[in-house]
Amino acid sequence: MSAPPRTEAVAASREPSARGAGLRRLWAAPRVRWGVLLLAATTAFAFLGGLLAPFDPSQPVGAPYAPPSPGIWLGTDQLGRDVLSRVLHGGAYLAWMAPTSAVLAVAIGAAVGLAAAYWRGWVDTLLMRAMDVVLAFPGILLTLLFVAVFGPLPWLLVTLVVVALVPGVARVIRGAALPVIGREYVQWAKAVGMPSATILRTELLPNVSSPLFVELGVRLMWAVGILASMSFIGYGIQPPAADWGLMVSENRTGLGIQPLAVLAPVVMIVVYTVSGNLIAEGAARVIARTEGRAE
Repeated sequence: MSAPPRTEAVAASREPSARGAGLRRLWAAPRVRWGVLLLAATTAFAFLGGLLAPFDPSQPVGAPYAPPSPGIWLGTDQLGRDVLSRVLHGGAYLAWMAPTSAVLAVAIGAAVGLAAAYWRGWVDTLLMRAMDVVLAFPGILLTLLFVAVFGPLPWLLVTLVVVALVPGVARVIRGAALPVIGREYVQWAKAVGMPSATILRTELLPNVSSPLFVELGVRLMWAVGILASMSFIGYGIQPPAADWGLMVSENRTGLGIQPLAVLAPVVMIVVYTVSGNLIAEGAARVIARTEGRAE
């Protein structure tokens, strides 16, 4: 009777070291390291860059589309505002809206996908048909419809991006969970009467972590693309606020005159997206290698 408590105590004492070893394996992956460094640098740039801006991002400092010069290192935009100052201010919205959208979409999509795979039957049919309906409705059109009615509120944009991304996540996670349902440890957990919520959390979720990490990176890329696109077409962050997507839209007509006004925000959007994908892809590869060795 005393063996189980000792076994549980040993397992509990080893759990922190196991987590530490897992984190060390993740950090040892070059993709993860580069992704973390790029993401940290881009996020710090987005949130703290405004403190380093040499000028007010909304005030003209020279002629429209002036080339780079001492003190105005990236030139000016279509209204004569300092491009560097606007780039330094322009990532704050995207830096919190895109990760929030991606994390919520992956969390909700994973819950829907796991529930559909676990209960099957009418639950699976109901959930997946609902996801198909949302997936069939163009995400950009849905966003345009609601933004036109309620206005480009940040929380509304995040909600609409989440709605657009959830179906894809749910379908992928459902497909990854279906083979796991039939494994012995899941059937044993059901046979001994373990609560369904516990089975989903402790038996199924860890075994779909690889596609979950990949989905997080992919959905972050989609979230950045959707939010930047909404600003580009005028339904996202509104002027005179500084926003990377809005900067591309405002200065696209002067691309041949002052390309830095467009290229600078484009580079920041690309770096931000790539950093998230590097972390997700690197983590997925490490987890897949670990699972392969365990098997």
